[in-house]
This record gives sequence, C-alpha cells and structure tokens, in this order.
Amino acid sequence: MAATQSQEESQEFDVHIKGGTIIDGARSPRYRGDLWIKDGIIAQIGGRPRGTAKKVIDADGLIVAPGFVDLHTHYDAQIHWDPWCTTSGWHGVTSVVLGNCGFGFAPVKPDMKDRSLLTMTRNEAIPFETMKAGMPFDWETIPEYLESLQKTPKGVNCLHYMPTGPLMIYVMGLEAAKTRAATEDERAEMARLLHEGMDVGLCGFSIQRLGPNSTQGDYDGTPQVTDIMVDEDIFNLARVLKERDEGFIQISQVTGNPKEDKAFIEKLAEVSGRPIIFNFVSTQKGNPDFHQKEMRWLKENNEAGRRIFGQSFTLRMGMAFSLNNWAFWDSSPAWKEALMGTGEERLAKLADPDIRQRIKQETDGAVETARKAQAGMSATIEGLIVHDVCGKENLEHLVGKTLIEVSGDQDKHVIDAMLDLVVAAGIDTEFLFPYLQDHLDPDFVAEMMTDSIYTIPGVSDGGAHTKFFNGGSYTTDFLMWLVRDEKKMCLEEAHYRLSGLPAQAGGFHDRGRLTEGAPADVIVYDLDRLDILPKLIGEVVHDFPGDEWRRVQRAEGYEAIFVNGVLTFEAGQATGATPGKLLRHGRG
Repeated sequence: MAATQSQEESQEFDVHIKGGTIIDGARSPRYRGDLWIKDGIIAQIGGRPRGTAKKVIDADGLIVAPGFVDLHTHYDAQIHWDPWCTTSGWHGVTSVVLGNCGFGFAPVKPDMKDRSLLTMTRNEAIPFETMKAGMPFDWETIPEYLESLQKTPKGVNCLHYMPTGPLMIYVMGLEAAKTRAATEDERAEMARLLHEGMDVGLCGFSIQRLGPNSTQGDYDGTPQVTDIMVDEDIFNLARVLKERDEGFIQISQVTGNPKEDKAFIEKLAEVSGRPIIFNFVSTQKGNPDFHQKEMRWLKENNEAGRRIFGQSFTLRMGMAFSLNNWAFWDSSPAWKEALMGTGEERLAKLADPDIRQRIKQETDGAVETARKAQAGMSATIEGLIVHDVCGKENLEHLVGKTLIEVSGDQDKHVIDAMLDLVVAAGIDTEFLFPYLQDHLDPDFVAEMMTDSIYTIPGVSDGGAHTKFFNGGSYTTDFLMWLVRDEKKMCLEEAHYRLSGLPAQAGGFHDRGRLTEGAPADVIVYDLDRLDILPKLIGEVVHDFPGDEWRRVQRAEGYEAIFVNGVLTFEAGQATGATPGKLLRHGRG
C-alpha cells in the first residue's frame, strides 16, 4: 500500500488548475477545489495532489468549467483556415457541430465543387473567393471528406452531420433535386450513402426546410434543395438512424404553418427514434404565452417518448448590414429581384419606380417572414438606424437617425428614404438593427432556460453571415446577462445549458462535463470581468482568404481555455496550439 501511495505521489501532471470554483456542467453544486490534467485527460479533481505539475494556473477567484458545446455552426469552410473557429473559439467554445441546415461540401461530384461553394454565398453570406482560396477541396465522398477534415489542424473538436442538400444533389443531380421527389432507387442510394457516412463517424443528418419562399435561398435566388424536400425523402434518411439506433437530426423548419411544422417534427422523431434538435424555439417580448406554449410542446412530446430538444436564440446583439450582403427578405419577390446581381445592377433596380412600388407592398410580409425564420430579425424597416454612408460627407448628418426619422425629415415614404439613401451613397450603405436587449425579455429567456429541461441556448450560426452577425459570442453574453447582471440564473444551470445538455443531446461522449477520466476541455474565467469587445456589432478585420473582411467580437475575462488538455488561449491570446479532434461517432 505504501509503495502504491509513493508511486501515485511521484507522478507528474501536465497542468494544475489551483483553487478555483468548480462548476461541473452537470448541475452539481459548485465547490472550491483543484483540477489536474495529464495526457489530455482530467486526471484528478479535488483531494491532495499526487505529484507536481509542469504548469500551474492560479484560479483563486475564478470559475473552472467545461468548455462550451456549440451545436449550430457553419464553420465548414472557415475551419480550414481558422483552426479555432473564431468568433466561437474566443468565447470558450471547445466543441462545434458542422454541416447544419443541410448545407455543406460533401459528397460532391468533381464538376460540382464550385457550384457547391456558390450555394453558401447568399444564404450564409460566405464569400466565394474566400472559400475558393481557403479550402483544399481534396475530396468527393464523405469518407474522403472526413479524412481531409481529420488531417486539418483544429483548435476545437468537431462533429459532422450528413448535409442533406449535397447528398441529394450528388445522387439526383442539381436540377432533379430542385424539381422533384427522389425515386425509390435514388432513395435507396441516399440511404446507402448515409449508412456509409455513419460508418465512418457522421453524427446524423441536417435539414433546412423553409419552403419555396425561403429566406435563405441559393445564390441564384431559388430555394435550397432541402427547402422543398418532400416528407418521404426525409423519412427515408430517418429510417437509417432508426435502424442503426444512433445519431441525431438537426432541422430548421418554418414553412408558414406552425401547426403543420410541429406535426412533421413529431412524426420525424417517431420515424427516426432519435433526438431532434429543432431550430428554433423563441420568446416574444410582452407575450409570455408564446414561449410557454413552446415549452409545453417540448414537454408533452418528450413525455410521449419523442426526444425533441428546442434550441433557442438568446443573444443580445446588433447587426449592421448593407444591401450588398443581405438576403433575409428574399420571401418578397421584389426584394429578391432587386438584391440579385452586381452592386451596380442592384442600384439600378433599387432606383426603378416599379420595383420600389412592389417592395413597398411586400416589405411588411418579408420582414415578418424573416422574423419567424431567422432568430433576431425583430426590427421593422422604420426602426433601422443609418450606420454608414460610405464616406459621403453630404450625408453624414443622417448617421444615427432611424429611417422613420429620415423619412419624416424628407417627407418621403420610409422605403423611398432608405433606397434613395442607398442610391446616393452606394450599395455598401449600412443600416443598423437596434440592440436586441430591447427585444429579449430576461425573465422570459431565463424561464425558457430553467423551467424546461429540453431547451438549449445557441443557434450561433458561427462562420456564417460574418459581415453583419456575431452569434459566436452567445456563450459569454449568456453568462454576463442572465447570470451576472440580471441574476436570473445560477452558474450551475447556465453551464449545464451551455455544455452538459448540448453535449448529451448532440451525442458527444465524455464531453460537456468535468469528470475524472474525461477529455480535458476546460475553461477558466473571471465572471466579473467577462465582456464582449466591441459590443453591439463588433469590429471589421481583414483576415479572411481572398483579402475579404468580416466583423468580429473578441472576449475578455477568459484566463485559460484548454482543448484536450492543451492550452489554446491564455489571457485572451491564442497560443497557436491545434489539439482539436474530429469526433467520429462523438468520440475522440
């Protein structure tokens, strides 16, 4: 016994996190203790040290918690040139799921590679030249793709869905996939390919189904393949997961009939027998019954054996956008027509009186459709704020005014005021959505995140819409807003929602919680110092391939972020380490 004790005491750890407040991600009560890491694993939590450590982090006064798990991202392209998947990686995210909404880059025929890139340019606003320059594209099949992704240096862990859109195009061809249901032979082949993908480590499949007037359409304005996908083609894939008894499904479905949408989700859960991540459930300021109905629906289904999780948008944020990178009003034929083509072509159409008249007639419906389909699209046209006038000094006096103020000053219809400004200043004229804390009620958001055991924060869309959106900061905002400032939620519950529950729902094995023997995905932070910099809309940086720019929001207050036991960020600075793993079947 003495020899064993001596042997234990003589071992050397890689990291000793000393004297922090441990929040384990499983809702256990917090406690002050030490944590040791060795060989990428949490070797010990609490108790006497059984040896020395190469690195000691003094966590006195700090929180020690599991890294965050982000289930809804679009880093499929960006991970190839940004191993840490920033913005998310800066904000404590240590694991992401790729291939959401049915979008992705595999499987793909060699002659369809450029076309697959174009698919992501309008709906997710990722520049074509950036993807072209930043991705190796050395694959055709899913097994080849996962091999390439495994070799890619990563600063975060990742799971990957089968993206249903590329699957359908690969089997059916683009035109057929957009115009008809699959044949029985085609369904059999898609099922075979999903089996093949699951065999090599996929976590399930994903779908966006927003109908023929999709607010996230293809680059040419047509719906995405999955937007108009028929039920049986989806059930065909669901039966693969049922047969295997593994995997999960992510689906964004807003087709205009909430009752029918919910009924379909229920049937999908029954056919697959697997967890469904439904995007999204939300709150509505001034209307508590809105989110309480969602919570009751989730509860009733889970009690009936249908495992449906609702992912909710919780981030307070602003958005600065221009009509050169905006497509969320595509449900309006007039807006879609006007915002297709080059900048010069767009300006000409925006000046056309006939198109303007149609835009006026269709705008209210387009804004409402976007609000239902896209988290955070709460502002009216009238409430938009003029943000940037492309350096036109004669127009600078309009910056900071709302469009209703501008239209009143000029005695114009609000659409004329907006579009006259764009024509005068340029297609890159920017408008600002008001800060969304004005649209999110902390009591309602906290109720949804505490009273229901089936709700998960997120829908970050990390990697997408990067010229006007920074959803990857939702983790930091969640802790700042609901825990620290509003005191609507305890840390134990917050970390369960940000790590433990999404890991469980998404099939991550041994992650999302701090337990001995688990991979050491660990964050150490100062709750009092947590911040998002800069606030509201972020700052512009030119760090994308092809000399493209994006908006970013960095984090403050994270003293250390570990992925698989390796320090990736220290005091907010990247170490350059890339210890992330492709988690085949959720393991790695």
